[in-house]
Amino acid sequence: MLTNLLSNRSPLLWLSLALVCAITPPLAHASADRDQLAILIFSKTAGYRHESIPAGIAAIKSLGAQHRVEVDATEAASTFTDAGLEKYRVVVFLNTTGAVLDADQHAAFERFIRHGGGFVGIHSATDTEYQWPWYGNLVGAYFLKHPPIQPATLKVVDAAHVSTRHLPAQWTRTDEWYNFRDQPAADITVLLRIDENSYTGGTMGEIHPMAWCHAYDGGRAWYTALGHTAESYSDSLFLQHLWGGIAWAAALPTE
Repeated sequence: MLTNLLSNRSPLLWLSLALVCAITPPLAHASADRDQLAILIFSKTAGYRHESIPAGIAAIKSLGAQHRVEVDATEAASTFTDAGLEKYRVVVFLNTTGAVLDADQHAAFERFIRHGGGFVGIHSATDTEYQWPWYGNLVGAYFLKHPPIQPATLKVVDAAHVSTRHLPAQWTRTDEWYNFRDQPAADITVLLRIDENSYTGGTMGEIHPMAWCHAYDGGRAWYTALGHTAESYSDSLFLQHLWGGIAWAAALPTE
């Protein structure tokens, strides 16, 4: 019967086939959409190297698997080309230190952000690329110094943000608490502050920031100063904080 209909070129059948083709997305387009959700972890160091980097990579890959998002990890600066970054929605600088990219790689990463890419900086991402002013504005502040690892209490400033809305208003945890050279710029949204009365060694007073985010140069940037210790990457509250930041920077669905 179907053969006869095809041979007779039934108008009704051809109309039905045309409708099916119109509403079925091509496989190549579906694959491209999945690629756009990919995350790149970059953990190259040219200075101090955190022992927690492997734990951080494993934790972010696990978060990606939970949320059905592809996650790659590299320490190859050569990835920072237009073609190398094309598949990614967000790049995570995980405890990077020092000058980790050359001038051409700087330019490629700037283009990535200007085309709507996302950036996530974890802990010593602020101890990175001091001679690259564009990056300094992207990450929001540069590291100055820190006291010994110790417990302290964090205060949630923005309880509506996806990276902080799950946190208690007063969050006590142990980590390495950074002091920064300067406050983040006025157009940067501070998400967490630290109570300097809860530990020793703070130098920034009552408005000591610990996490923030902003739109920057066509893309999005989110930073957390937490994440020095390996134990951080098995802390469920910290992992929710981290995934919220990644999701926001990548403009992924957050509900």
